[in-house]
Amino acid sequence: GKAFGLLKEQQRQKLEEINKEYLEDQKYRDEEDLAEKLEGLKNKYAEFDLNDQGEIDLMGLKRMMEKLGVPKTHLELKKMIVEVTGGSSNTINYRDFVKMMLGKRSAVLKLLSCVHEPSAGSLCVC
Repeated sequence: GKAFGLLKEQQRQKLEEINKEYLEDQKYRDEEDLAEKLEGLKNKYAEFDLNDQGEIDLMGLKRMMEKLGVPKTHLELKKMIVEVTGGSSNTINYRDFVKMMLGKRSAVLKLLSCVHEPSAGSLCVC
C-alpha cells in the first residue's frame, strides 16, 4: 500500500522532470499548448505502464493498441517498439514516448496519442 503509493509518486515526479526538459527545449518552443499536451501524455503513459517500472513493455503497448481499437500482433508490436527506441530497448521509456508523440514519426505511432476518453473527449496531439 504505502510503498506502492511512494513508488507512484516518485515516478510521477520523474515524468514531471522530463516534461520540464521539453518545456525548456528550444526545439519544441513553437509547439502549441505544449504544457497541456505533456500533462496529457504523462497521464496516458502512466496508464499503460503496467509493470510500474517507468516503461511501457510489450503487454502495455498491446493493451494501449487494443484500447484504440487497433489490436496488433506481437510481431507488429515489437516492430513498433524498435521504431520508437531505435532498437536500443524492448520497452518504451517516457522520453521516447514524448519524442514520438511530439515528433514527426509514423502515422501508426501517432494513433497512440488519440485515445478516446468518454469523460475527457479525445487526447490528440497529432
